[in-house]
Amino acid sequence: MPISKEQARDIAAQRETRFETRRATVPALEEVLYEAAPVLDHGFVRVIDYMGDDAAIVQAARVSYGTGTKSVHDDAGLIRYLMRHRHTTPFEMCEIKYHVKLPVFVARQWIRHRTANVNEYSARYSILDREFYIPAPDQLAAQSTSNRQGRGDVLEGEEAARVLALLKEDSARSYDHYEEMLNEGPDGKPADPDRQGLTRELARMNLPLNIYTQWYWKTDLHNLLHFLSLRADSHAQYEIRVYADAMLETVKRWVPIVYEAFLDYRMGGAMMSSKALAVVRRMLAGEAVDQAGSGLSAREWRELMTVLQGDG
Repeated sequence: MPISKEQARDIAAQRETRFETRRATVPALEEVLYEAAPVLDHGFVRVIDYMGDDAAIVQAARVSYGTGTKSVHDDAGLIRYLMRHRHTTPFEMCEIKYHVKLPVFVARQWIRHRTANVNEYSARYSILDREFYIPAPDQLAAQSTSNRQGRGDVLEGEEAARVLALLKEDSARSYDHYEEMLNEGPDGKPADPDRQGLTRELARMNLPLNIYTQWYWKTDLHNLLHFLSLRADSHAQYEIRVYADAMLETVKRWVPIVYEAFLDYRMGGAMMSSKALAVVRRMLAGEAVDQAGSGLSAREWRELMTVLQGDG
């Protein structure tokens, strides 16, 4: 299960605690502060702390001394202008900290975003839980024949059952061997007093990439939005995309004006090269343009047509 009984008690205690403050708080985000949003089979995302709100971005852009200097409409207009023209520093004034539980292979993909402060659960110090990511049947796909890092048709029948059985069997066996090498009982003493266990930092070596780890991940809003623009995209790997989707919901609660601008200009917008823009202008002028006469490569042409015609 995503949350242990001990973690549930800790979360309940955190949510019962109240602090008086003069800094800006966001009621919609406060409602879910510390709560864990389930992701995958054993994972979760939860907001631990945050700083700033929509008004903080406006304050930073205007370098003003307080809030309420303009109407909400004007503030939204300014935030949209900043997003549209990629003026990023005002968005860096807001920060957020997440507690995330995720499979190791997702973490290794995630950590490529080097613009956050990260502290991960230490398997040198503690023993990892017996929790492994096992994909749902509809996520068991074959390798795509057209995309080296994509998925093709979903496996079905005996082949799907065989793959699931292998994943479960390998996960269980590797953890059994992990426990055997550790030789630690519940009390920390040797499970088998006649032999000495292997150190934790070495016993973890044989664990597969689908075992779960946890970390605290703190970043500013600008870099969070960059992360989400890549990982909440439909082309991102499913297992990281579902985490990005959960985090996007927290952004909606935290900075709703930024969220709307982000959807419009980043998630729903498109970037064009000068050549692609020239093609669009020729089309608007009534010219019939094909790939051969566009000056674009075949792949660039397909991508432009996808933008202009939509995914459908």
